[in-house]
Amino acid sequence: MEKVCRAEAPSRRSPACGRKQQFAVLCNTIDYAKAFDCVDHNKLWKILKEMGIPDHLICLLRNLYAGQEATVRPGHGTTDWFQIGKGVRQGCILSPCLCNLYAEYIMRNTGLEEAQTGIKIARRNVSHLRYADDITLMAESEEELKSLLMKVKVESEKVGLKLNIQKTKIMASGPITSWEIDGETVETVSDFIFLGSKITAHGDCSHEIKRR
Repeated sequence: MEKVCRAEAPSRRSPACGRKQQFAVLCNTIDYAKAFDCVDHNKLWKILKEMGIPDHLICLLRNLYAGQEATVRPGHGTTDWFQIGKGVRQGCILSPCLCNLYAEYIMRNTGLEEAQTGIKIARRNVSHLRYADDITLMAESEEELKSLLMKVKVESEKVGLKLNIQKTKIMASGPITSWEIDGETVETVSDFIFLGSKITAHGDCSHEIKRR
């Protein structure tokens, strides 16, 4: 719970900071299409290696996932058995951790940590917030936010993850033009739910206080 509160606080504070310091705040909540089902096993082992996971642990994971097969039962009968090369195991306590490492690799490759982008909170540039697979990008201009989103999109697609544009939202404290990505319009909202808490464009907490 403490980690959730620490992750939630900046997302609630950012609109308030923008209002106080008189700069625009734009937030972009990212949703992946079937992230847990699209983790490529071969890419995962390489990612774990690059992120410094010990070889013996990677070997254990490879053995856990080796030789997995499945068959599909359509309306009648079953298909031939086929190898499973994507997706983490349902119900396994390791699966969220593996997805987190996958997402961490993506965000590192975008270079957002080093770039002087995002909004200033307590004299620090904050360009994104993450907790598990909940990701929110933040910027002071529409152009900057779109640049951040496209960087995440490109790096995600390199490892087999695609953005779910229908569930990806933009929230702005001021006017914003309509966005289109791959022919789909990104919805603009006045609030969104982050880690179970409602975040509004103007930093108003009254709805959240009443809700609780």
